[in-house]
Amino acid sequence: MARHIVATTSEIPPGGNKVVDIAGRDIVVFHVNGEFFALLNRCPHEGAPLEKAACVARLTSPEPGVYERSRVGEMLRCPWHGWEFDMRNGQSWFDPKRVKIRSYPVAVERGEELQKGPYVAETFPVHVEDSYVIVEV
Repeated sequence: MARHIVATTSEIPPGGNKVVDIAGRDIVVFHVNGEFFALLNRCPHEGAPLEKAACVARLTSPEPGVYERSRVGEMLRCPWHGWEFDMRNGQSWFDPKRVKIRSYPVAVERGEELQKGPYVAETFPVHVEDSYVIVEV
């Protein structure tokens, strides 16, 4: 799997997202609770753009009348039909074995930690002789 630099961390504010095109695929990158998550920008139901999805909390009920919220902002609710997915792995909440959004690994690295690319500018030797700068080509 090839690595792609898609944004600086400041380009995606907390609670926001950014859609990027990688090899012809729309991928949406979310910034939630200090972490970044990348998913295919398409609901598996009818193709709604997940960049428009609501980022909601997981809501569970251990007993009737008692509700607990957790993982605030980490659940996606499709903007068209309300299907819900786990942002960490793309798994649906209603049918986790069959319905899933493609998720992609995300890493945040400092600029100096990024691997040096294969692109190198051609250079030429330079000499100073008396008052003249001489470039050899």
